[in-house]
Amino acid sequence: MSMLTPKEIVAELDKYIIGQNDAKRKVAIALRDRWRRQQLAEDLRDEVAPKNIIMIGPTGVGKTEIARRLSKLAEAPFIKVEASKFTEVGYVGRDCESMIRELTESAVTMVRTEMEREVQHKAEANAENRLLDILLPPQRQQTPHAWRPNDPGAGDEGQALSQQEPDAEERTREVIRKKLQSGELDDREVEVETKDSGMPSMMQVFSNSGLEEMGVNFQEMLGKLMPQRRQARRTRVSEARRLLEQEELQNLIDMEVVARRAVQRTEDTGIVFLDEIDKIAGRGGSKSGPDVSREGVQRDILPIVEGSNVTTKYGTVRTDHILFIAAGAFHMAKVSDLIPELQGRFPIRVELENLGADDFIRILREPRNSLVRQYQGMLETEGVTLEFTDDAVEAIARMCQRVNSETENIGARRLHTIMENLLEDISYEATDKAGSHVRIDGDEAERRLKGILEDQELSKYIL
Repeated sequence: MSMLTPKEIVAELDKYIIGQNDAKRKVAIALRDRWRRQQLAEDLRDEVAPKNIIMIGPTGVGKTEIARRLSKLAEAPFIKVEASKFTEVGYVGRDCESMIRELTESAVTMVRTEMEREVQHKAEANAENRLLDILLPPQRQQTPHAWRPNDPGAGDEGQALSQQEPDAEERTREVIRKKLQSGELDDREVEVETKDSGMPSMMQVFSNSGLEEMGVNFQEMLGKLMPQRRQARRTRVSEARRLLEQEELQNLIDMEVVARRAVQRTEDTGIVFLDEIDKIAGRGGSKSGPDVSREGVQRDILPIVEGSNVTTKYGTVRTDHILFIAAGAFHMAKVSDLIPELQGRFPIRVELENLGADDFIRILREPRNSLVRQYQGMLETEGVTLEFTDDAVEAIARMCQRVNSETENIGARRLHTIMENLLEDISYEATDKAGSHVRIDGDEAERRLKGILEDQELSKYIL
């Protein structure tokens, strides 16, 4: 779990997300509380419940981006799921418990990667030795004939052992090892044997059909029942090294240990970002059509958020201390439309602010992954240098605010569409203008976007 302080977490989020300081503070505290709980005594640790958060705000203001950046800072199992994809038990759709199974899979991948990193050097050494055995098969030492006087077929004396042969073989092996390490033999073809599950292709297609919701990996089960076969492949040394390293990693890693650590990490530090929770909020209308299972989904999610046991193929996972961060626009519904029990499981609520022209200017300039830097980097691959003046950035921001106010407000996502319209001709002709310098100022930006401004049917050009 990350040991960053709340201030450090907010500072990291500030590098990519403009504004929304209140949401950043609450998320940073919740993430730090994950670490604080681990420092408590065991009897008190189990009593500390996670302070789940619900973020309220229109689309494009940074809810998903906060979650995405948080996943990189958390150093913990993290998944983002959409509540609208779940259905009540008995309807066709995803089971709500599948979010915990996906979270556990994320933890397994994380733990396995860590363990692979620990044994990487040993796996590389083992793979190198196997490659040396292929390139220079070890010579079998002949058993010397002992002198047996009572045996008529025996010789008068035993075979003399050469003390120099093993040394010569070892020296040759070291020469080949150095060439192997330097890459001189990478293009040489060798024949290697790798594991083959032997599972029929049709069995692979249908092995997990419908069973993933039960936490059963049918393909893995059949793989254990069928005998392991080895398949000979002829390939280059560089590819053979990769195949052998992967096989050695599998041999060195105990998946039972991985599963045990992953389940523990999921229970103690797991984070679930539940997006579009407003889509399952009831509106007091008819219980038919798409609304039929909304309340049922809430009731299925409720025990998971409250704390329950979910069966996965890696074991039973308790959800008591998993942190849930929910988000939704709530422009067609209110938080109070959720069932009271579910509302109570999200005690921390934060409302994100709408973005204005000043925010769009900062979004275009300040983040490390700003759109201006992205387009400059993309065109630079074609040899075109792209420059934006300050008045051009301000013109783009004003345009974005105007379109959002006159049509559907989609926040900062509108910048993507405007920038694409602004640079369409430049991107199209960039291949033929290698080495050129393109400068876009305020007048040029307004000229290129003039058609959109004058057209009354803005939705024809802007999403």
